[in-house]
Amino acid sequence: MTRCWVIDTSPLILLSKIGQVELLHELSDEMVIPAGVAQEILQGAKNDVARRWLEHQGKNWVQDIGKIHSTISVWGLGLGESEVFSYIKTHPNYIAIVDDRAARNCACTLKIKVRGTLGVLLLAKKMGKIAQLKPLVIKLQDVGLRINSRLINEALKLSGEQD
Repeated sequence: MTRCWVIDTSPLILLSKIGQVELLHELSDEMVIPAGVAQEILQGAKNDVARRWLEHQGKNWVQDIGKIHSTISVWGLGLGESEVFSYIKTHPNYIAIVDDRAARNCACTLKIKVRGTLGVLLLAKKMGKIAQLKPLVIKLQDVGLRINSRLINEALKLSGEQD
């Protein structure tokens, strides 16, 4: 099965902060970073790790998305999420990599497949790209990911790290 992903701002920032941003292209067969997502990250501090990654390796995946699809613009999402979903409207075989709750609600309503940062790490564990999930989940929380403890416990169960 081909994994085609369109990456939002939050997963790029969070995975960069915990030193795991390379997992995005290691786990996907095709990856797109909308120009609006890049724009949001490039507005950050010059020494921001996500910004540095995007200015170097990450720039290879940045694409101009064009106009925001009308069914997306009515949701009032940020530029990054709007471009992610607009791309998927014309490329339905792609999955949105997003964390934002409002964006995930939009995706659910519009039947857009999503995976969050935690889901990326869980896949990385299943694919043998990381040895343990739990230490990375703790790091994610330390750098700002707000996630329900029930979801963390479920991910740890699925990874075989919790009974």
